[in-house]
Amino acid sequence: MSSTSSTPTPRLRFAPSPTGYLHVGGVRTALFNWLYARHYGGTLILRIEDTDLERSTPEMVDGILDGLRWLGIDWDEGPFFQTERMQLYRAAAGHLINTGHAYYCFCNKEQLEQQRAQGVAEGRVTRDACRGIPRDHAKHRIESGEGAAIRFAVPEGGSTAFDDAVFGRVEFFNSEIEDFVLLRTDGVPTYHLSVVVDDVDMRMTHVVRSADHLSNTPKQMMLYEALGKPLPVFAHLPLILGPDKTRLSKRHGATSVMAYKEEGIVPEAFRNFLALLGWTPPNSTQEILHDRELIDLFELGSIQKSNAVFDRGKLDWFNTEYIRATPADLLLPLIEEEWKKADIIPFQTSREAMAVTVDLLKPRARNLRDFATLFRGYFSDEFEIDPAAREKFLKDEAVRGMLVELASRYEQAEEFTEASTEQILRDFAAEKNVKAGGLINGARVVLTGQGVAPSLFAVMVNLGQERTVARMKAA
Repeated sequence: MSSTSSTPTPRLRFAPSPTGYLHVGGVRTALFNWLYARHYGGTLILRIEDTDLERSTPEMVDGILDGLRWLGIDWDEGPFFQTERMQLYRAAAGHLINTGHAYYCFCNKEQLEQQRAQGVAEGRVTRDACRGIPRDHAKHRIESGEGAAIRFAVPEGGSTAFDDAVFGRVEFFNSEIEDFVLLRTDGVPTYHLSVVVDDVDMRMTHVVRSADHLSNTPKQMMLYEALGKPLPVFAHLPLILGPDKTRLSKRHGATSVMAYKEEGIVPEAFRNFLALLGWTPPNSTQEILHDRELIDLFELGSIQKSNAVFDRGKLDWFNTEYIRATPADLLLPLIEEEWKKADIIPFQTSREAMAVTVDLLKPRARNLRDFATLFRGYFSDEFEIDPAAREKFLKDEAVRGMLVELASRYEQAEEFTEASTEQILRDFAAEKNVKAGGLINGARVVLTGQGVAPSLFAVMVNLGQERTVARMKAA
């Protein structure tokens, strides 16, 4: 067998299972499908594979949708839910029974375990004993009320092979593939049946998914062939590993996509970072690639075979670069979300004033949360002074007294610019025969709550004369 597609316009899907939060690996799969669909003007379908009734929850569905929306990965059709399509799967299973590609399995759990143990002992896959039951006899038992699963009859000999768009030629011997279940005794379909029936019904031309599914592909190819349907193009994505080269997990940090939002990651930065996990842009050495560039450059053939490593330091670098480069008016809606969580009502009266402050702070921001934590004093009069900065720069009572006196000089100033505020401070320091640096450090702490900040005099002008005076008098 080989992968073929007769549909000129690509149709791809992202099909998560709502049994857990949308994680890094899942959203990277969604992103690659999205990039390919957008590159070729194709269609992206969102399908929720919720047939695991015990573990699937509406909250997890909402989490998936929220994560995709936050990252800006939009879809063209759906979301479709497998639990609303059960009749399609049951009809397909019945068709496979009638065409001789599947059979009823009446074995109980103990019998199945015994057969598997025998196969392990003999070093081979043991075919189910029910495979030899005549179809009419099996149907009679079903009509009599006996419960049964439906299994696919894997061909006895030969092999199943396909050309993967990432891994190249892949081949599996049929003798090593068990007769897999299509429909459980309770009528619920397994992954193999539901995914193929959906992909056929939704006219998928490409199946782009994690390399975890590589071993599932021959089983699903057999189903395509048994149903008389053309194969899509298969592309399996390399796994994402932690820095220790083991599977990415919670011990490597946050793995839920929405956790990164809570940490103040800019969605565009996360998108750029994820795109480069396992994909190398052709003919480009740039790392900062915006959406249009990612879409224009993306090809399945540029996906690497080797596993990708999730480097949190690199993500933080992308985040700082995006914060610095993004216009303040585009960052403001994201920053306002952080203010809302921190109960900050900014004292600035206009978005223009807020934008000026954001531009002042962008070069020092590591994440969006900084605008509601480290930079709180730039937007609210309710902020705390960092204890370490207080101890280092405000411990001397003489410094605090001079800051109060300096505040009076600023209060009387007719001009309040960066140049004039600096001149006033330096003249005052010379008059008092002290180093200007001590006053600058102390003023920085009382004005911002932090020992490190942008140019003090730019901060003064940004806060304004009245607020600068009030905070320095409170020293």
